Amino acid sequence: MGPTPWLACAVAAAVTLPLVYLVVRAGAGGGAGFVRAVVSDLTARLLGRTLLLTLAVGGASLALALPVAWLVVRTDLPGRRTWAVLAALPLVFPSYVAAFTWVAFFGVGGYLDRWALALGAPWLDLSWLAEGFPGALAVLTLFSYPYIYLLLVAALRDVDPALEESARSLGCGRWRTFLRVTVPQVRPALSAGTLLVVLYTLSDFGAVSIVRYNTFTLAIYNAYRGLFDRSVAASLAIVLVLLTVGFIALEAFLSRGQRPGRVRAARRSRPVPLGPWRAPATALLTLVVGSGLALPVAVVISWVVRAVALGNPLGRVGGALLASVQVSLLAAVAAVVLSLPAALWSVRQPGTLSHLVERVTHAGYALPGLVVALALVFFATRTLMPLYQTTTLLVAAYVIRFLPEALAATRSSLASLSPVFEEAARSLGRTRGQVTRQLVLPLIRPGLLAGGGLVFLTAMKELPATLILRPTGMETLATRVWSGASEAIWSLAAVPSLLLLLASAPPMYLLVIRPALADRRGGAG
Repeated sequence: MGPTPWLACAVAAAVTLPLVYLVVRAGAGGGAGFVRAVVSDLTARLLGRTLLLTLAVGGASLALALPVAWLVVRTDLPGRRTWAVLAALPLVFPSYVAAFTWVAFFGVGGYLDRWALALGAPWLDLSWLAEGFPGALAVLTLFSYPYIYLLLVAALRDVDPALEESARSLGCGRWRTFLRVTVPQVRPALSAGTLLVVLYTLSDFGAVSIVRYNTFTLAIYNAYRGLFDRSVAASLAIVLVLLTVGFIALEAFLSRGQRPGRVRAARRSRPVPLGPWRAPATALLTLVVGSGLALPVAVVISWVVRAVALGNPLGRVGGALLASVQVSLLAAVAAVVLSLPAALWSVRQPGTLSHLVERVTHAGYALPGLVVALALVFFATRTLMPLYQTTTLLVAAYVIRFLPEALAATRSSLASLSPVFEEAARSLGRTRGQVTRQLVLPLIRPGLLAGGGLVFLTAMKELPATLILRPTGMETLATRVWSGASEAIWSLAAVPSLLLLLASAPPMYLLVIRPALADRRGGAG
């Protein structure tokens, strides 16, 4: 076995450190402390609140994404290409930025509250929408439904219209055809997208902390910060991970045997005429895009103007911007480099072991950032004390969390590269290392850059791991937003929010949204 498999195994082993940490914590002291924490009233309440929010957000996101995707793909809605892009853009907002803008607009003392007082219209007081469960549900639904929406858009474009036409010719109405023919064909997209939303909700910390809805993530953070004995935080983290694994297993079970073979449509379907429903459809999209895009952008810009007027200029967040770019860039480079061994091994030498190692490297992606951070603190304070509260440890957390993004791009690029070129180079006397450096890496550079770009974007927005692992005195854009928003000092949160959006939105559109919305047959019409 050459060096590549060994390197891939080493990377996979490093990524599993958080899982090792959970096992060690669960078995500490015979597991009695863990059992007490799990069966406590606090855990029961957290479990109920977390499950309620997760299921509600998953269901609401599904109910929102399905009609929006169908309208922009399958109907004659005016300007549907523009609507298709606008409906996906809420994805660029980190949850804590979305929550900050939502509370600033709907909360007590917010824009709507002041308008209600000025106009003498108490019915305009919707502050309940910015607190607790309603606030968390609204924010997480509006800003996470694009995970389902983007997958649905691609799936709906691949549905063969001949199947729907056959059903219609057999007497099925439009609604029955949609439920019995169209929906089963896009069920894999519905299932996968809903799982992404569920996992996102389980791991969210920013939104629930700002709207003050106590779930596992917020309780773990408070336990970590408030107690010298961190076993409570670790025990709650174990329950959260088990909950995450449970949802993943449930999705796999429900999807078993329900994944039809994808048949690429030979032709595009005819747009469904909306007729009198055109106005309500346009109103729905206006409401969705207005709430998830126009409102937060307007709130951020208005508070930036106020921040500058209050003497909080852009220069004060220059250090946070520099730190965010620095650690995110380091994480992107490290993730791309570390993704190469596993990708090369699984693509060029496929087998049971190589695929297993590749799958193991995805473990960190299913873990909340808080759990990864707690695991690294545990190991650093016991075996690697010089790394505690250093940039290195923070970058390591980013790599563990987001390595699958780089690995997916690297593997895809390698899979599309014919091995004939490498074999020809080897026949000319080049060593395997020379072939990789001089031939393979230059040819897959676009994929490496795309994977690195995704890691950079997600690391820029990562909040819980940054709060726990950042060196003393270090501020990033994410922590600046959270500090201002958690104290309801919107002027402090506005400028870093704007910088974060300006840094994230264009690459997010180019790397994620535009490819997902691209019509491989020449446009949506």
